[in-house]
Amino acid sequence: MKYRSTRGQAKNYSFEETVMTGLSPDGGLFIPHHIPVLPANWRQKWSKLSFQELAVEILSLFIDESEMPRSDLEDLVQRSYATFRHDQVTPLAKIRDGLYVLELFHGPTFAFKDVALQFVGNLFEYFLERRNREDKSGKTHRLTVVGATSGDTGSAAIYGLRNKKNVSVFILHPKGRVSPIQEAQMTTVLDENVHNLSVEGTFDDCQDIVKNLFGNKEFNDRHHLGAVNSINWARILAQTVYYFNAYFSLLRELNIDPASSQAEEVNFNFSVPTGNFGDILAGYYAYRMGLPANKLIVATNENDILYRFFESSAYEKQTGADGNVKETLSPAMDILVSSNFERLLWYLARDAEVDGGKTEVAAADSSVNEKLCDEAGQTVATWMQQLKEVGSFKVNDAVVLNARKVFDSAMVTDKETLDTIREFFDKPGQASYVLDPHTSVGVTAAEQVTKRDQLLAYPKGKEIMICLATAHPAKFSEAVETALKSAPGFDFQKDVLPSEFHGLLDKERRVVPVERADPKLVIEVIERELRGEGIQF
Repeated sequence: MKYRSTRGQAKNYSFEETVMTGLSPDGGLFIPHHIPVLPANWRQKWSKLSFQELAVEILSLFIDESEMPRSDLEDLVQRSYATFRHDQVTPLAKIRDGLYVLELFHGPTFAFKDVALQFVGNLFEYFLERRNREDKSGKTHRLTVVGATSGDTGSAAIYGLRNKKNVSVFILHPKGRVSPIQEAQMTTVLDENVHNLSVEGTFDDCQDIVKNLFGNKEFNDRHHLGAVNSINWARILAQTVYYFNAYFSLLRELNIDPASSQAEEVNFNFSVPTGNFGDILAGYYAYRMGLPANKLIVATNENDILYRFFESSAYEKQTGADGNVKETLSPAMDILVSSNFERLLWYLARDAEVDGGKTEVAAADSSVNEKLCDEAGQTVATWMQQLKEVGSFKVNDAVVLNARKVFDSAMVTDKETLDTIREFFDKPGQASYVLDPHTSVGVTAAEQVTKRDQLLAYPKGKEIMICLATAHPAKFSEAVETALKSAPGFDFQKDVLPSEFHGLLDKERRVVPVERADPKLVIEVIERELRGEGIQF
């Protein structure tokens, strides 16, 4: 399997090169040359596998054994998910008939990003150790990981990379715009190779700085940058696993044989709280591989660039009254531009000339396919340039109609977010469940689509909604307590707060302030901190 850039100027990268490079040299994002098709008997073969066993099967479709022997992949997967608190890694919880949440918060930092970043951290270490073992020149291969976070990416990356040999990690977060628990999780990790940068600005400012650093060839060559944001293909790949795991888990719970006609009759829909588009993009890859997903619902908060795209065919920045991103109760989704959306745009641009179906266009090495791929890269590069210069671009309506064959979208306000948290905690006739505000956005969007389309929930009907629970509610205490302060018997300490969070806000912290969102200033800070680690360059 080889990888190419969404902007067409880089091709034939190995998996290792793709992971270690992060962002393509032309500014695009890496995607596989083709999307592998699932084995003919995958339903029967995979239906009883553990999460770890399923991960090996799926990941091996994208990672050639010549690059990573299967035994090494199995060991890496086992180590990555040994850190999770639940034996199923990503279990399902039913919150009403036909509506489930996929709990992705059982990793070290109580957020879905642990699923990918525990794996990515081990990948970095694996490839660096191999390079240093095989390089006879005496040179030490190192990686300087730089990432931006609106909350959960930072702590998940830090916990995935802390104390990794020959890796230094720098996480930029917008000062005062992450929750207190999220900030504490990041800044209380005191390992020498971990550096938190608190930037005066927004998440988009932090993200722009990271992209600028990756595009700075001199700086990148000097420090060998690695990416942990979802621009890194390995993040997306790891996240495809839990879509398959959710499918099999639900069939087992419903006692449905995966090979039966009953399984074919059920409509599996996924509702995903969406900011940078990486989590739902993983679902799209699962769908293109052959997972029987009926709808992928793009659930946004009031920072709704994605919702507006599906409504208007225009991808356009829209800011709050102060000219910046709107601050909401679901801050991890507070973005102006969704970086990973570029990957979907590439497929939409390529498939606009063909049938737009679920299968791949042609053989990966055919001249017809290469021509279509090159043209898609040129189209995406043009769109991204327009976005940079004027803040928007518009696609042909046929492109959006093609996307709507699998994607749907809904926008959720803060009031609706709070109402849904309250409803599922304190609704007569159903078990109480505490949603974090991001998961609440996903659940609310699912409910909106269900009502709009008059869908009938399973078992009376065919529709099942699986909402991705992206974070533990304890990470967003302000929103949860605001929603439930009047709920009879609610006690945040008893009902929500895990023991791991007790005393977290009082621990010693280490954070480096960055007084303005300036790439040059961030470079100065990074190099000063590296020298403090004793690293020569």
